[in-house]
Amino acid sequence: MKKVVVFGGSGFLGSHVCDKLTDVGHSVMVFDKRESPYLRSEQNMFVGDILSSDDVDEVVKDANIVFNFAGLADIDEAATNPIDTVRYNILGNVVILEACRKANIERFVFASSVYVYSNSGGFYRCSKQACEQYIENYHTVYGMDYTILRYGSLYGPRSDMRNGIYRFIHEAMTKKKMTFKGKADSIREFIHVEDAAECSVEILKPDYANQHIVLTGHQLMTIEELLKMITEILDDKDIQIEYNSDLADAHYEMSPYTFNPKYGKKMVPYLHIDFGQGLLEVIEESYKELHPEEAEKFGFLLKEDKEP
Repeated sequence: MKKVVVFGGSGFLGSHVCDKLTDVGHSVMVFDKRESPYLRSEQNMFVGDILSSDDVDEVVKDANIVFNFAGLADIDEAATNPIDTVRYNILGNVVILEACRKANIERFVFASSVYVYSNSGGFYRCSKQACEQYIENYHTVYGMDYTILRYGSLYGPRSDMRNGIYRFIHEAMTKKKMTFKGKADSIREFIHVEDAAECSVEILKPDYANQHIVLTGHQLMTIEELLKMITEILDDKDIQIEYNSDLADAHYEMSPYTFNPKYGKKMVPYLHIDFGQGLLEVIEESYKELHPEEAEKFGFLLKEDKEP
């Protein structure tokens, strides 16, 4: 059993990784700026600021492994907040790296992006690229082992309006329309957050030390196919679909990759959650949020029917 600190462990992906770490027997410390609504009884919580060296040093000092999911995780938010993107994504990461160096941790795991060496992604991409370079240099100078995880298009429970699939579903349910900042034939590879979390724990094995791992999943489809699929599942032909190609400057269309020698090795889970079932799960979660009063009346889609 290892002591693992997860920075940003209250968030969408971080909270799922915390669960998977706990499931396999690790001692988990969640570090975030807010109390995790998903905190389990066997996990510990530290509410703090990644820009505070005192806070970070305190939680890292006895750790074996550190994950960093903290910072600005939304491309659109980063595009309008370049200073905060530098502060929380780059400086915050270096504060954590320095604490890890002093604590002589066994492995530093960083949440990067498939955008990292793309021409798309704006300030978000710049910040992830800078973080990867700092991590690689900490390994060169101090011998600190790391694994960099380049995540693709995540979806699943616990997401919010910063997540593309959640936003599409929420718009469809509340406004009867779905808007995409790009072209209909733009391609994405979706991976369920629980599959991504399982892979994020799998890479703690020695074979994945000092590697760049791409996690984009099995499900390849165009945005047009995705939005039609959501419409069919909701069974509502009145939902309007709009594409705003002129707003797509920060997003890739067909591929997040451009040629660069710092390529990553792709990892996909052998067993994975079916995409249609995963979409249904997000739709149900959104419906619960919008109609909490119906839980006691009718139950929900994914629950098994019980005999009266």
